Amino acid sequence: MDADNKQVFRDSIATIDQEGKRSWIYPKKPKGRFYRYRTWVSVVLLIFLLSAPFIKVDGNQLFLINVIERKFHVFGFPFWPQDFYLLVISMLIGVVFITLFTVIYGRVFCGWICPQTIFLEMVFRKIDYWIEGDRGSQKRLAKQDWNAEKIRKRLVKHILYLLISFVISNVFLAYVIGSDSLLRIVQEPISKNFGGFVSIWIFTGVFYFVFSWFREQVCIIACPYGRLQGVLLDQKSIVVAYDYLRGEGEKGRAKFRKNEDRAEKGKGACIDCDQCVEVCPTGIDIRNGTQLECVNCTACMDACDFMMEKTKQPKGLIRYASEENIAQNKPSKFTLRMKAYTAILSVLVIVLFGLLTVRSAVQANFFRVPGELYQVKENHNISNIYTYKLVNKTNKEADSLYFKLLSHPGGVIQWVGTSHIHLASQAIFEGTVFIEIPTKDLEDSKETIEIGVFSKEGTQITNTKTNFLSPNNNW
Repeated sequence: MDADNKQVFRDSIATIDQEGKRSWIYPKKPKGRFYRYRTWVSVVLLIFLLSAPFIKVDGNQLFLINVIERKFHVFGFPFWPQDFYLLVISMLIGVVFITLFTVIYGRVFCGWICPQTIFLEMVFRKIDYWIEGDRGSQKRLAKQDWNAEKIRKRLVKHILYLLISFVISNVFLAYVIGSDSLLRIVQEPISKNFGGFVSIWIFTGVFYFVFSWFREQVCIIACPYGRLQGVLLDQKSIVVAYDYLRGEGEKGRAKFRKNEDRAEKGKGACIDCDQCVEVCPTGIDIRNGTQLECVNCTACMDACDFMMEKTKQPKGLIRYASEENIAQNKPSKFTLRMKAYTAILSVLVIVLFGLLTVRSAVQANFFRVPGELYQVKENHNISNIYTYKLVNKTNKEADSLYFKLLSHPGGVIQWVGTSHIHLASQAIFEGTVFIEIPTKDLEDSKETIEIGVFSKEGTQITNTKTNFLSPNNNW
């Protein structure tokens, strides 16, 4: 291969040919210890992904991302719009955590944990291998005419694709609208939930398109996380890397010859078998160095170790290593940047747990009615009108709640309408009250007052603060 062709990978991607058309990737079926580890991890994560929205913790869905109704559950812990700051901190922790992992371990998240990779490599590609065979058989099937065999195999494969996409679509909607709502859509007639029925099939079509056609291009073209590599990775980041010093030797790669002393002749350990290329799910040659398309799936590591074992050479020609580790034979170190990310992550986690500790199960807010001034009563009491909102963040009902003025014991709270507050589980209760405070108890024209919310047994549930307006006390 000439020098120009060796640099083609820098100007194009493996999924697009020279004419700009889609070039299909047919990776060889991987095998080896890392693939076994990934399979075990994938089985656990698949079970978790498919079951999480149907698991309840204290009556709350384990995970819920209901943007439409602004309801969020994380490990069964409910977040309301009033808790948006907690959700933001949680998202920041997730971003910093992934960033820290990328700085230290490259795209290990993509190869081992990302749902796109797990479903594609551990579900849909396994269907390909089961129905169409390994790499060579798939390529031959793609080139052959549309005969009975090809039609049968393609039909069976795409029916399975569609069925699995339908299942993924339902699970995805369970995360978004809630498992109870999804089960209701499934059980009730289509006429009652036509919108939900259409949504299920729209997402089924999206997932079918992604896993049957777009496939690895999600990681190469669409996913923004891959673009972060150029910003976050450095020479100390641990990635799937080719040991070019050992692999190239003094005279470069050469085909294997039996009973040959390669080191004596200056040949590299790489026998140029291209097994690492054939097994790669994104079609790259890892020997060209770290590339955008590499998702750290370790398939090339297993393939290379197998060939090294066959040729009686030490394994690890392709391994988890940093550029510095290979070039200078230095061990990995915990750099200043890694320490900084770790410190930021630790602070955010401490802040989140601190806020969760002081977070109340019931949140109360009192707002002065806009445009309304204070009123001076005949008994020299000052009255302000407020609207209040109570938010029950739990699955437990609260009945016969009442308010008490904590900051000004001489003041009274007068109800407008009903004074009976029944706060249903995960519900909001709104109403209006007048608050009267004697003039002698007020020191300023704008004071902060504290209001407590109590249960019928007299236990204080929560408290809140608001402003109280009055005339200047010099009148």
